[in-house]
Amino acid sequence: MIQAFGLTSNPRKDLPPAVDDVSFEARAGHVTALLGAAGAGKTTALRLMLELQQGRGITYFRGRPLHRIAHPSREVGVLLGDVPGHPSRSVRGHLRMLCAAAGVPGRRADEVLEVVGLVSLRDERLGTLSRGMDRRLGLACALLSDPHTLVLDDPADGLSTREAHWLHGMLRAHTEQGGTVLLTTTDPKEAARAADRVVTLEQGRLVADQEATEFARTRLRPRVAVRTPYAARLAALLAKEARTAQRSVEVVREAGNRLSVYGSTCADVGETAFRHSILVHQLADEIGDMGPGAATSESAEVDALREPAAPGAERLRSGSDDPRDAQVAQDTSTVNHPQAHHPDEPPAFPLAETPLLNPSTPTPAPNPTSTTPLTPTPTPRPTRARTLDALAPLPPPISVRPAPSPLRPLRYEIRRAAGIGTGFLTAAAVLVVSALTAVLLARIGHTPQSRLLAAWPRELPLPPAALGAGLLGALAFGDEFRHPALAADRGTVPRRLGLLAAKLLVAAATALMLAFLTVGCDAEVLYLVYGRELAQVPADWLPLSASWIGLVVGCSWAGVLAAGVFRSTTAGLAAVVAVPVLVVPLVHKALAGPSVRMAAGLPLRLREVLLLQWPFGGERYLSAMARVVGQPVGGALTLSLTALLCAYLLTTLRSRVR
Repeated sequence: MIQAFGLTSNPRKDLPPAVDDVSFEARAGHVTALLGAAGAGKTTALRLMLELQQGRGITYFRGRPLHRIAHPSREVGVLLGDVPGHPSRSVRGHLRMLCAAAGVPGRRADEVLEVVGLVSLRDERLGTLSRGMDRRLGLACALLSDPHTLVLDDPADGLSTREAHWLHGMLRAHTEQGGTVLLTTTDPKEAARAADRVVTLEQGRLVADQEATEFARTRLRPRVAVRTPYAARLAALLAKEARTAQRSVEVVREAGNRLSVYGSTCADVGETAFRHSILVHQLADEIGDMGPGAATSESAEVDALREPAAPGAERLRSGSDDPRDAQVAQDTSTVNHPQAHHPDEPPAFPLAETPLLNPSTPTPAPNPTSTTPLTPTPTPRPTRARTLDALAPLPPPISVRPAPSPLRPLRYEIRRAAGIGTGFLTAAAVLVVSALTAVLLARIGHTPQSRLLAAWPRELPLPPAALGAGLLGALAFGDEFRHPALAADRGTVPRRLGLLAAKLLVAAATALMLAFLTVGCDAEVLYLVYGRELAQVPADWLPLSASWIGLVVGCSWAGVLAAGVFRSTTAGLAAVVAVPVLVVPLVHKALAGPSVRMAAGLPLRLREVLLLQWPFGGERYLSAMARVVGQPVGGALTLSLTALLCAYLLTTLRSRVR
């Protein structure tokens, strides 16, 4: 069950809030529809309920607000807009990636694919799916964690009639198992057909909360649509004839020269217009909407006959004393007035500006000398009883809920990186470019053996392998912001240390493989082209290997951190290139000055301080690492990684404080 109380969005400059004090209830085992025209506040209400937007109010999902639920995705399945997955990722790969994020087994992806009928399209790319198939995939993503509640924003938008019927059948099957479904729509007919209860919004306010049968009876009635330049005259004639014949006919003036006639037929309206020589441009039978979003209408009978009307009666019944007509008119006024609510509506969060009378307080007698017209006083509900001077508290503020971190971040990151061909294509391009560069450098000559194996010309700031590793690292976060499948309802990526550690670990493993493959391919190509002489291993291979691995892994981590801080793949790659172009010269100048002391004998002094013996000559590795850090490139990478890591942690803490 969903219980929403006092949902109010923050005002937008000089405009009123998009949602203003909306309260309703969506019961378990029922489909509830939020109905309203475009801009009525339906999506904003959903975002306030899901704590994705700041405002006021509170929403309970089975008795608990969303921020008190340990794993919200297992309680509420959400579909807001299209599925923001990578266009090159397969349908099954996308769902398996989300399975790792939700902490459910990977076989759950195949189960929901069978449920939504996408088994035959499991290997299709997301970019090739039609609108209907994309909606099916969105529903599969919402069902992935087997949630009790489904919150769907206009799920049938753009679907064919057949696909819409299938969707409504799926939602009905979910409610038959005890689940709760809340969806939005702009079509009154769809709301009456698919929902058990219809909550109508207009300009951000609740105007009706009705059962679907009551909604269909009061708003989806057969009518005769008439368009004529003599609308007022024809309305008066139709009302007069209906009163004379003692028939229940309602004539509603629409915008322009349009009339809506309820309780009559095209033949009767046409005969009346013909007898009185009234030109008619349109005459058709329709099943129309009488609720919010329609033009302001007034009764033609009131215009023509100037008869007094009851307060709030915008649509009048002509020529009938049947008490059922009065009931229908009352229901119609309930739909069209924001202050009126259905008797079955659950109590809304009380407004602070409208204190309610205590039932025990006697109603004051009317003053005969007063000129204020008397209006009927509604009977207050006992559950909302308050004293006259007691004001209801304001709804509690809504804080934006932080995006959840993947429950299995390492598995999620591996499936994310391996699910598309970008990484494999980048690695293949790096190997080809490195091999060609090594052949050209060997042909020109005057290139040291170490640079020759790394395919690193002196004219380039970085070798191709380091640039490729930096690009793959930048894509780790850049693709998340470009295609936010992890937080589809937010458009942002959660800044969690677990996710960052997983991305750094996968990026380091990718960079290591790329570094070894690059050196191996370059050595093999040089051996095939020029012989064994250029493919020999250098004597100082240990420090060179440490420097090479540190350079490639450092560039990869710099790309990950920069893309996470600046939320862009381009910014991540720019940060990688900026290290040798901008940071290295600064470090080189700092190290080029006169030095009176050196760090010679560092391993021996460390052994004395730590009081342990280095097995297998471990001091050599430590010395090599110190020399790598002491080089300009190594020092620049160390400084850059430290600065980027601090910036990432700062933005993470800042977002949590907010």
